[in-house]
Amino acid sequence: MSDYLFMLESRLDAGQSKATTAIQRLATDAGMNVWLTGGAMRDMLRGAPIRDLDFTVECDAVKIGTALAEALGGEVVSEDPWKRGVELMLPGDVPASVSNVRSEKYLKPGGKPHIGAATIHEDLKRRDFTINAIGLSLNRGSRGLLVDPSNGQADLVNRELRTTNSSVFFDDPSRVFRLVRFRHTLGFELAPRTQSQLENALLEHYADAAPASALAREIRAAATDVSAVGMLEAFDANGLLRLLSPALTGPKLNAVGLTKLEKAMHSVLPPGTPGGWLAFLHVLLEKLAAPERAAVVSSFELSPAESAALGKLDADAARLETALKSPGTRRPSHIWNALHAAPTDEVLLVLYDSGARVVQDRIRAFYEKYQQQAQEITEEQVLATGAKRGTAKFERTFKSLIAALLNARPKKVAEPEPEPVVMAAGVHPRNTTFAKRGI
Repeated sequence: MSDYLFMLESRLDAGQSKATTAIQRLATDAGMNVWLTGGAMRDMLRGAPIRDLDFTVECDAVKIGTALAEALGGEVVSEDPWKRGVELMLPGDVPASVSNVRSEKYLKPGGKPHIGAATIHEDLKRRDFTINAIGLSLNRGSRGLLVDPSNGQADLVNRELRTTNSSVFFDDPSRVFRLVRFRHTLGFELAPRTQSQLENALLEHYADAAPASALAREIRAAATDVSAVGMLEAFDANGLLRLLSPALTGPKLNAVGLTKLEKAMHSVLPPGTPGGWLAFLHVLLEKLAAPERAAVVSSFELSPAESAALGKLDADAARLETALKSPGTRRPSHIWNALHAAPTDEVLLVLYDSGARVVQDRIRAFYEKYQQQAQEITEEQVLATGAKRGTAKFERTFKSLIAALLNARPKKVAEPEPEPVVMAAGVHPRNTTFAKRGI
């Protein structure tokens, strides 16, 4: 096994591992090559969690992607008929994409490209930044071979953002947004040539040719990162936020509120806690009038479920706060019952809005103590009581065992009695003191 394969397998979660194994099998059966590329490789090589999987195949990406979704019980979220690629959501909440190896030639900024055949090296070199232009072969004959035509590994080590070619922003102006996001979320510096390219793209107003939804995607991708507020301020300073909404600029950019939310998100919630995006969006839009909010929300292209959750987020958070303030919520099990199934967005909005110290303390206690303690109760313990998995009795028993554990008073640990001092023969304790004083 190559070092890169070992690195990959140690970074993939169970759902991502199944997807990677499945697409290798599908590509082998179809007699084609497949590579893991893009953000997945960038995150793997810099030691970060892999958020999504980007697969590149030689041809028939739509067919292979659809087969991957069917094999794993996932779904095709969208299909790009022009570039012949698909976006997937696979079991375990694993986002993935499958695209064809291709070349792209543009006649105007943000225009429709002419798509042509290409090698994997050519495909990687037409991408945006060198740290995204790295591939890993998943093929039987070359499995584990790294493909890095632009030396992106060196830029990862040097923490530097560098474009792969001189027409990066001309070809796809939305890359301006992505560069600003990476500058803040990764904390990388811009290479001098890339800085000049960015300044020229801003002067030429290339970003005006990009859809507002492209900027919304970059904001969403960074919403739960530590430096999302700095990124938004950089968008505003460069005149880019106006593309999303002319109202969402200057004093109406809720930087103070978002900083407060960001602090709660990263100081109270454990790292890797899923969710939080809708709470971020709620606070982002807080200073806008209703028509302005509606216009911005449309650019974010929320799913029907997300739109419904955002619409009732205020009311749901208020109910959660009431439950946490209730005099009946005293014991650890009561706090656990109130919070263990609460969506992260609701919890964050309560942390953001509530000035009640008891509410803040109970949420912290849940994440710092009760959540971990409750995980000590296993399904085997519940089954041992005679309850059958999948029944209402099973759920009741599970909760009662958790409650008993959380509410149990910690046992006092008896302090050991001090051991008697053994004196040397012929030495009287009184003489020891005199000896120390030199008497």
